This record gives sequence, C-alpha cells and structure tokens, in this order.
Amino acid sequence: MSLRLIPYIVMDGNANEAIHFYEKALDAKILFKQTFGEMPENPDFPLPEEAKGRVGHATIKVGETELMFSDTFPGQPHQKGDQVTICITTDDETKARQIFDALQQDGKVNMPLQETFFSPAYGNVTDKFGVTFQVFTEGKQ
Repeated sequence: MSLRLIPYIVMDGNANEAIHFYEKALDAKILFKQTFGEMPENPDFPLPEEAKGRVGHATIKVGETELMFSDTFPGQPHQKGDQVTICITTDDETKARQIFDALQQDGKVNMPLQETFFSPAYGNVTDKFGVTFQVFTEGKQ
C-alpha cells in the first residue's frame, strides 16, 4: 500500500498561468494537465464554453515533490485561504475509506467518497480544524 500527501492548489481561472510560472521559477516539470473540456462530458451537466479551457486537473513535479492544480468551475465560489488543500493519495480503497471516515468526524463532507471517472474512490472533506482534504484512490486512468 502506498500513501502520499500532496498539496493541491485551486485557482480561479489562472491555473495555467500559475503552472507556467512555477515551471520556470521552480524548474518544475509538468506531469499531467487536462482541461475541463478534455474530460468526459456529463450530459446532465453541460459544460459552459467559458469552462472548457480551464484546468480540470494538473500535476507538476518540483524536485522530488508533486503539486496538484485545478481551476474552479465558472461561477463556483473561490475564497482566498481555501485555495490550498491536501490531497491524500493511496492505492488502497479500504485505506481511503478509513481515512475519509476518520477525517469527517465532527467535520464537513464536501463531496462523499465515491467512484468517479478518474478514481475508484474519491471524496473531499473538511476536518473539524477547518483543513480540507481530498482523498484520492489510484486505480483508474
């Protein structure tokens, strides 16, 4: 079983700019970048034109460390102070559920742990101290 904690930075439409800035400033390498427009479409929630070029998910490597990025969806609230979360990444779905259940105690579930097109178990939770965690299980590509 593997377990990693990765800082996740959420931007308000300027993730591409931030990624390129860190690429130069920190000699970072882009490992993955996908826009909302490149993701599978959900017919129940049509993608507005202004969202298609925004970053849906990206990962860069700085030295031995990874940073993850995304943009907010247009119209989604974005508050300074909420833009850095911690992504807990594991390859063990049982461990992901155990971590998610522990973090939600006296906290707030923002997105229940569930299967998504990119993960067999992904969820978002803010713990009782106000720290937001994304729990991501590897396994889908």
